[in-house]
Amino acid sequence: MNQPYIYGVRHLSPAGAWHLRRFLDEKKPRLVLVEGPSDLNDQMENLTRRETKPPIAILAYTKEPPIRTILYPFAEYSPEYQAFLWCREHKTACRFMDLPSDVFLSFPEGEQGGVDVEGEEGRMNVYALLDRKAGEDGHETFWERTMEHMGGGYHEGANTFGRELRDMTAGEDADWPETVVREAYMRRQLADAVAEGFAPEEIVAVTGAFHVEGLLSPEQPAMTDEEIKNLPRVQANHTLMPYSYYRLSARSGYGAGNRAPAYYELLWQGLLKGEPMYAAYSYLSKIAGYQREQGNPVSSAEVIEAVRLASALAGLRGGSVPVLRDLRDAAVTCLGKGSFSAVSLAVADTEIGTAIGTLPEGVSRTSIQEDFYRLLKEHKLEKYRSLTAQDIMLDLRENRRVSTEKAAFLDLHRSFFLHQLRVLEISFVSMQSVNQENATWSEHWVIRWTPEAEMELVEAALKGDTVEQAAAFRMKERAEQAADIGGIAEVIEDGFTCGMASVVNYAVSALQKKAVDAVSVEGLAQTVYRLSTVLSYGSIRRLDTGPLEPILKQMFYRACLLLPGACVCDDAASKEIVAAMERLNAAALAHEFLNREQWLSALRETAGRDDLNTRLSGFAMAILLERGCAASEELKLEVQRRLSRGVPAELGAGWFEGLAMKNRYALIARLSLWEDLDSYLEELDPEEFKRALVFLRRAFADFTSAEKDEIAENLGEIWGLNGQQVSEAVNQTLDGAAAELVEGLDDFDFSDVNL
Repeated sequence: MNQPYIYGVRHLSPAGAWHLRRFLDEKKPRLVLVEGPSDLNDQMENLTRRETKPPIAILAYTKEPPIRTILYPFAEYSPEYQAFLWCREHKTACRFMDLPSDVFLSFPEGEQGGVDVEGEEGRMNVYALLDRKAGEDGHETFWERTMEHMGGGYHEGANTFGRELRDMTAGEDADWPETVVREAYMRRQLADAVAEGFAPEEIVAVTGAFHVEGLLSPEQPAMTDEEIKNLPRVQANHTLMPYSYYRLSARSGYGAGNRAPAYYELLWQGLLKGEPMYAAYSYLSKIAGYQREQGNPVSSAEVIEAVRLASALAGLRGGSVPVLRDLRDAAVTCLGKGSFSAVSLAVADTEIGTAIGTLPEGVSRTSIQEDFYRLLKEHKLEKYRSLTAQDIMLDLRENRRVSTEKAAFLDLHRSFFLHQLRVLEISFVSMQSVNQENATWSEHWVIRWTPEAEMELVEAALKGDTVEQAAAFRMKERAEQAADIGGIAEVIEDGFTCGMASVVNYAVSALQKKAVDAVSVEGLAQTVYRLSTVLSYGSIRRLDTGPLEPILKQMFYRACLLLPGACVCDDAASKEIVAAMERLNAAALAHEFLNREQWLSALRETAGRDDLNTRLSGFAMAILLERGCAASEELKLEVQRRLSRGVPAELGAGWFEGLAMKNRYALIARLSLWEDLDSYLEELDPEEFKRALVFLRRAFADFTSAEKDEIAENLGEIWGLNGQQVSEAVNQTLDGAAAELVEGLDDFDFSDVNL
């Protein structure tokens, strides 16, 4: 023998892992080389520590933005992982032999290496052909039936499969150039091992079955020193991280031949126990157990019948042991009464599972990861590190029933921490709306751990060594890049919710500089609203909001001065102005130190001027009425002026639309308003009526049924009719001609109208 042993596997293959261990027992190598980046050898010891519980992954990532990452995940039944364990148990040298991660990360996006995710077009075409020939529903089923339940022929079968697949697709796959480079590098690693003094027969190389022929081929040379020197590289770091079965599953976008990781664990356990039917029994029993927990009775007889059916299906399909396809079909038939939907949740739970790996404390984490886990423990949030989404309600007020200040403000400090994660866009947390109006002391969060969250933490390491430092960097970055004062105000609000006074001070300074040039009412109103919100909950967060009051006064005053001029706009732009008016009014109501007289003066000017967008004039009048600053007689005069025959129909109806956006019950109670509207509509000619109807239809679009009934009663009184009859007439389905007329209003031409 003058070549090392090359053992081809499929990644995440229980049978591959089991047979590989038998092969290693037989050959007793002095060196085991495993497909994987050769610069990750320092992770080998931590990978195999007794406290490490798969699934886990090695994450490699670039040091400079934009951050790019590659993952090398391992389950307990990964052949590579079992190779590591075998070497630890037998004190045998073990190392990775593939291209270093800094080379992989230099490849163009979509061409990075890592594990062989067999999804390229050439291979998929071959897989589809194999599946059709074998009569299977997909390649996963073909592989499981052909290889996972094979006896002692796994080694030869996997190598043969890889060789034939290679012969049929060589040069056709999108990653073929990368494959050539990788194999040349791995051949060099084999040659170097022999040069070190290891005899070829003392070396076992574990690789994807597709690469076996490439590593054994005598025609292909090993990579030279010069070629290694010329490989492209980027600066990269790497770390170990917990992983999950969900992430391993095909549903999360990473298949790697393992769409059902929890089921594959059952296959692994069956191999260890020497019980070929263990996975079948366990799979169907687990589905039955899940169904029972959900209140769906399943009898033992039905489970037994499902096992028999699965075995019969396996026999019909040429197998001796049921595979996942057979088991699922049996579960649907016997436990789901023929309906997959009846057992779909049980199937997902049994096939994918919720397992999350763990690492020993302090193992191979970046400083920000260490800080994250420390804070998780400090704030008593460790129980929320689960794949299952969990709700947590926070009460930010002081808890006077406890003895220490730390305990008294536990929820407040939890809030700071969760908001910092939100600012960093760590998907571990998601803030929900709170039902109580103005409940500044209450927060609702949903927390769910995923491997993606761990990756996001690693990416955040470029911003700081701790969660707080990274959040501060991100917010200062946003303040510097903000296009307008609204963006900076958002940073101020985030700084308060994160409990970071230094960020608030920095952003306030940036806001003052940028506010000099602010001329947009919309931007000013948005800023006023955010600063007002901060002032509303500032005391509950124990931060000094005093410095914000002068700048809030200044912004509010400028917005009041600019409002009437901003209302000279078209109907599309008026939507933004309406939102701005709402925000300014809310701030004026919330804070007594704001110049309310200036605000009321701006509203009165907007309500009274005839050269502004009439919708906005009507809305200004609605706010004045709501605040009790417009008398009934004043409203009546304005209605008569706006809804008169001399006013174009669309302008009058547009004004009414704005008026109807607030205080609906107060408006409904004013019978004189509906008398004036009725008289106005009666006087319009057919063409003017169509114009008015466009705006009136929009004005009443979101009125409730109860509100429409009350309006109908008013109209009934005006017309001398029964209110119920009017209501039925108003709410009845339009006939064909009327419906066609109304639908045509959406295309009405207003090009000659200047609103």
